[in-house]
Amino acid sequence: MALPDFTMRQLLEAGVHFGHQTQRWNPRMGEFIYGDKNGIHILDLTQTVPMLDAALNVVRETVAKGGRILFVGTKRQAQRPVADAAERCAQYYMNHRWLGGTLTNWKTVSNSINRLKAIDEQMEIGAEGLTKRERLSMEREQTKLQASLGGIREMGGVPDLLFIIDVNKEDLAIKEAKKLGIPVVAIVDSNASPDGIDYIIPGNDDAARAIALYCDLVSRAALDGMTAQMGAAGIDIGEMEVAPEEEALEEAPAEGVEVGQASDETVSNDAIAKDAPYELENKG
Repeated sequence: MALPDFTMRQLLEAGVHFGHQTQRWNPRMGEFIYGDKNGIHILDLTQTVPMLDAALNVVRETVAKGGRILFVGTKRQAQRPVADAAERCAQYYMNHRWLGGTLTNWKTVSNSINRLKAIDEQMEIGAEGLTKRERLSMEREQTKLQASLGGIREMGGVPDLLFIIDVNKEDLAIKEAKKLGIPVVAIVDSNASPDGIDYIIPGNDDAARAIALYCDLVSRAALDGMTAQMGAAGIDIGEMEVAPEEEALEEAPAEGVEVGQASDETVSNDAIAKDAPYELENKG
């Protein structure tokens, strides 16, 4: 395997370049904005490409050294891609809501995880001896704990790197990571601040196709790191292939973009500003 390749064309087709309405921008993102059209900011993909590549390298190296990656994305359109990507590369995720103290108070979180495991074990053997009311109460507790902690139940300790979708929504996770000195890789949209982010990826954090692309790339980078780790340990893993599983990446390209019509070198910010459509879900 190798570090996942991507092109500016792929980013364009996924809508990575779409920012928010110009009146909602954060001035700290000014250096990453190419311009605007029809009241929408356009992010500079010529900066996004190398910054995304650098972030993927960090993910790969972290896993190659035996580190743990925590995927964080609790907004509706990020929940499924985040969980799928983390599970695909044997990493960890939080996609329901960030629990305060998840990192800074890991001991308490560990107690809750142990409680979840105990309930699972009890439910597996039939919860004999419990009344119907007690059983229903336990099932509700199990569902609640699974939603909040299911993605980190096997993490075993604080992660070595966070990958975050939407820094505005996950600001508490970033604060906790900074307090503990845990590096953060994050998608930063035009309405957010890049302050406190170690590895910035300027890009759209709302579109489902863009989120699916980010998660897929990070997952594949982690798998490559895992391959390197096993290779260094002398484990013969043979040929490994990662099949793309995100249907969002296989949908028709955005209107006005013909796949294969132009080489990557011909895709420029000028072309993006001129031809790209500006209707995008959840942007405002």
